[in-house]
Amino acid sequence: MTSRVRGGLVAAAIALPVGAFLGVVVAPVEAFQGDPYRILYVHVPSVVTAYVAFAVACVASILYLWRRDTRYDRAALASAELGEVFLTMVLITGPIWGKPVWGAWWTWDARLTTALILWFIFGGYLMIRGWAGARGARAAAVIAIIGVLDIPLIHWSAVLLRTLHPRPTVFRAAGPDLPSSFLYILLFNIGAFLLTYLVLWSVRVRQESQRARLAELEMV
Repeated sequence: MTSRVRGGLVAAAIALPVGAFLGVVVAPVEAFQGDPYRILYVHVPSVVTAYVAFAVACVASILYLWRRDTRYDRAALASAELGEVFLTMVLITGPIWGKPVWGAWWTWDARLTTALILWFIFGGYLMIRGWAGARGARAAAVIAIIGVLDIPLIHWSAVLLRTLHPRPTVFRAAGPDLPSSFLYILLFNIGAFLLTYLVLWSVRVRQESQRARLAELEMV
């Protein structure tokens, strides 16, 4: 492990608990939802990080299909794995937040449903890679590219359709619609999650590269 990766791990290990402290202790109580809204500081960063991870998987998959370079395939696989982890966090924290606010753990709301579809798409990506290995890389790359098309549907579903899920308050064309006391802490947590993703992605890409080299040596 390089010194840069070790430094990133240390920074992420510090940033995550600091962000949790800010969200739980420092952030003011939301007037209408009360304390349950604090899940925002995990839920939204998980959403953003999952989107970024899947976007990286998509770009790497396109480059793999174009260049036929297995390095891009390994980068796509590592990013898809992490994207699925963060999206799972989204699907877990969402119902925990929704229960006290909506009165139900789950509704087939447009945004929830499209997010679940994205989870299944990349779950299929990982299953193909798990069963077929490198032989399934091309098929998996196509799935990753198609799967990312669901992300705009997730984002705009709460804007274009009548849904229980609130409309975007941070990533909107007119700018963030949050008081600064909420926004700065949320942005800090988004940064902490993205840093964690970047470090873990670097580690996973390195692991996949070492695995590929070992496989080549075994064939000699």
